[in-house]
Amino acid sequence: MDHDKIIVLDFGSQYAHLIAKRFRLMGYYSEIALPSAPVDTLKGAKGIVFSGGPSSVYDAHIPEFNPEILSLDLPILGLCYGHQLMAREYGGLVEKAAVGEFGIARLDLSTNDNPSPLFDGITFPAQVWMSHQDAVTRLPDGFECIASTRDCPYAALQDAKRKRYSLQCHVEVKDTPDGDRILSNFAALLCGMEKNWSQDQVLETILDQIKQSANGQDGQSRRKVLLFLSGGVDSTVAFALLNKALGQDRVLGLHIDNGFMRKDESSTIADRYREFGFTNFIVEDASSTFLQAVYHKADPQIKRKAVGETFITVRDTVVARLELDEDEWLLGQGTLYPDIIESGGTKNAHVIKTHHNRVDGIQALIEKGLIIEPLKDLYKDEVRIIGKKIGLSDELVYRHPFPGPGLSINVLCHDGSPVDQTELKRARDSVNSFLDRLPLSTGTTPALSVLPVRSVGVQGDFRTYRFPAVLSFGEGFTGIPEWKELEESSAMLTNGIKEINRTVLQLWTVPGGDSAFTLHTLWCDKTRLDQTREADAIVLEELKRSGWYNRIFQHLTINLPYASQASHCSIVLRPVVSEDVMTARFAPLDRALLARIVTRIADLGYVDAIYYDITNKPPATFGWE
Repeated sequence: MDHDKIIVLDFGSQYAHLIAKRFRLMGYYSEIALPSAPVDTLKGAKGIVFSGGPSSVYDAHIPEFNPEILSLDLPILGLCYGHQLMAREYGGLVEKAAVGEFGIARLDLSTNDNPSPLFDGITFPAQVWMSHQDAVTRLPDGFECIASTRDCPYAALQDAKRKRYSLQCHVEVKDTPDGDRILSNFAALLCGMEKNWSQDQVLETILDQIKQSANGQDGQSRRKVLLFLSGGVDSTVAFALLNKALGQDRVLGLHIDNGFMRKDESSTIADRYREFGFTNFIVEDASSTFLQAVYHKADPQIKRKAVGETFITVRDTVVARLELDEDEWLLGQGTLYPDIIESGGTKNAHVIKTHHNRVDGIQALIEKGLIIEPLKDLYKDEVRIIGKKIGLSDELVYRHPFPGPGLSINVLCHDGSPVDQTELKRARDSVNSFLDRLPLSTGTTPALSVLPVRSVGVQGDFRTYRFPAVLSFGEGFTGIPEWKELEESSAMLTNGIKEINRTVLQLWTVPGGDSAFTLHTLWCDKTRLDQTREADAIVLEELKRSGWYNRIFQHLTINLPYASQASHCSIVLRPVVSEDVMTARFAPLDRALLARIVTRIADLGYVDAIYYDITNKPPATFGWE
């Protein structure tokens, strides 16, 4: 496009497109480019941003970078990996940090005499969001340190003469509250760029792209679209956009009941669509097919891929039964950018988790040009903005997200393999060594332990698979510290112990506690899914009744095969606050609300323990897998 622009070089960070999105939401047009791009392809740039990434700058294999970019007379801002790369390229030293930082940190100015224009209008100390294991340990030539955190002395650097600026923190995420101001300062004050972009242009661009994809280059193909319709926000908005661009006669929504839905979910979804005026959709009950596909699969990546491939199998069955001419039909998906980046969908990115809409069967269709994804460059909050612009109701737009694999990824499985006792003991010993160091003001001394199950996390743009730490303050809620202290304690444990990527608060156990619990060999079957559905329905009902449902982004109910007997389970409550899925904080629910939820779930009779996940993202992902 012929715009002045900020160009973001993507070194493989989960957050690379989030940087570009932030600029666009503030009105500054931005594009993504590879860090190996020739300088003559960067025309129109008013400034350049180096993104974060999963590599270490001292590794043998790092993303290819064109050093001629540093010769450009343009302001450059480095973030995380970009901060470290810039330091190295100008003669500084980058090493593994003495202490990695994941989550919230406090940024302080190094001097108040002449603060950087990057920090114009910002009050310090400022909250920032960290996700790094490496750090700059020696300043590059010509640079000065402009800010630091407790564990990162060189957290912000600048060489004003050469117009080079860098930050170890992620200013593109909402958990850096002043992040937009920093990016705006870079665009407006340092790059001299004027605002030139709006959400209306985004909507027009998407509608044009849909028409081009469906109508072909000659505008005559007039292909139709069969859309996977989960009932969630993403597929609903994609469905509405396709209808708006092509008309209902060229769009067919396919809602597949995969057996992993919440309680009464499929019938509720159908009712909502009919109420809104959508008549061009069908519901396919394929629950038995999906249950068979995941049975005896414990590895979360294998389970996710099995779900994704089964969607394609069911789609093919429906196409054959309806006698649809495949040459006339594209497959539509409500894929968002986080789905792509977490699946390792850019050149330098690592896989965090394989999304069901990025399995091999889908990739093959993409290569053939048979997939249409109207939202693939957007994040959740942008999707909601678009949904409201085209007239969708709040009930459809602000419904909690629900992943395509549904409850199948909330039901943790165990194949009977022995837990690595050496690693588990090391985790427990490390956790216990932190007991007296946790920032807790309560007079009640907690018990610290480790669950013998592994959960998925993301640390420094890498997928991790580690044990959760457990904080317990005894029966009831009176001895539990304030949420802020618990959040800080969780961060200290996950940052300080390499075997840990998650911290949970034990809210309740059966009499006698978990001394009799064991890890049972269990799979994702209808019995365990029904257990999860009932507990989940209780949580959602109480959230809606109390007004908390609209105050959080999402709640996941996790079923663990860790209990006194194989027919029982432990339940983890996982409410989160987020805007774009890429980062999140655990939701500090009202204690009285939590007490009601715990009482009702305990009364189900098959739950032996209830935990509350108090981990942010990073280092934990939303779900446990």
